[in-house]
Amino acid sequence: MEQTFSEVKINGVDYICKDMVNQQEIVGDIKIVILQRGWIMVGRFERNGSDCKLHNASVIRSWGTTKGLGEIALKPTKDTKLDKCNGLVQFDYLTVVAMVDCNESGWKNEL
Repeated sequence: MEQTFSEVKINGVDYICKDMVNQQEIVGDIKIVILQRGWIMVGRFERNGSDCKLHNASVIRSWGTTKGLGEIALKPTKDTKLDKCNGLVQFDYLTVVAMVDCNESGWKNEL
């Protein structure tokens, strides 16, 4: 006889099966964000007032381009070097120098 549980209570604490947890899909356009002090990052951009977040963020260490930063807005080149930031980077909107919209299909495998 097989029993299936979706949740269980142990010592007054409710636990649920990890398969039951809905992982939140990150929404937001992919943008290259140029921040003060030379930081250039890429990720899914979210803004709430002056609070900004880049989800699945990476620092762009080396552009690897011949035509400037705008070239990798379409997709990163083979020489583009990304340093993953373990998910989320938060910053104030006042630190943004510029943003470049990225091509979703060209970047989705990188983030």
